[in-house]
This record gives sequence, C-alpha cells and structure tokens, in this order.
Amino acid sequence: MIALDTNVLVRAFARDDERQTPIAQQLIRRLTLETPGFVSLTVIVELYWVLARSLRRPIPEVLEMFDSIMATEVFEIEDGESVGEALEAARRGADFPDALIHATSRLYGITETATFDRHAAETLGWRLLA
Repeated sequence: MIALDTNVLVRAFARDDERQTPIAQQLIRRLTLETPGFVSLTVIVELYWVLARSLRRPIPEVLEMFDSIMATEVFEIEDGESVGEALEAARRGADFPDALIHATSRLYGITETATFDRHAAETLGWRLLA
C-alpha cells in the first residue's frame, strides 16, 4: 500500500500543474488492488480545503471529485463509511469537514457535539453554545 499525500491528489484531480499533474496521474494509474493508494482522513479534509478554498472550485464539483475518489477501487479510504456519510450530509447543505466530524464521532458513540458554529448546529443537529 502506498500512502498518498494531499498534493498528489490535488495534482491528479485538479490538473493545475503542467509538470506535476502527469506524474501524479501516472502514479495513480499504477495503483492496483494488491498495491492500493491509502487516503487518510487528514488528506481527505486537506483535499477539500485546497479544492474548495484555495482553488475555489464549486462545492458540487468538489463533491463529485470525492465521489470519483470513493468509487476508485485502487484507493483505500480511511473510514470510507464516514466519508460517504459526510458527502451525503454535504449534499444536504452541511459543510463537509463538519459533516465528517459528525460521522466519525458517531462511530465512537458520541451523541452530542458542542459548537459555536450556527450553520453546523442547524445542519447537523449540534448543540450551539452561543
């Protein structure tokens, strides 16, 4: 298994660097079921922020990229079930990183999340502190 850094996935999916994009895409093409690419939750969140915030890609486009990553058999996604739940919540209006926190917390039996984020409280049912 090969762990993939955020910048490899950014280059492969955003295609924003003439020199590095083909290198990243070639690496991904060489992944197999026997030697998959590991994508950690940290990489997932960083990838979201880079695509949505730094590169200013529209959220629906970013979510489609994540769908593509999730559907690619040669990627081993850390806690893929939570990532899938977070993608669904994001399609319903939640912020993806918050939705991932919510989905991951549920795995540990957490029933309440406290926040100062009004939007997260409204979309995910978290307890608003102020």
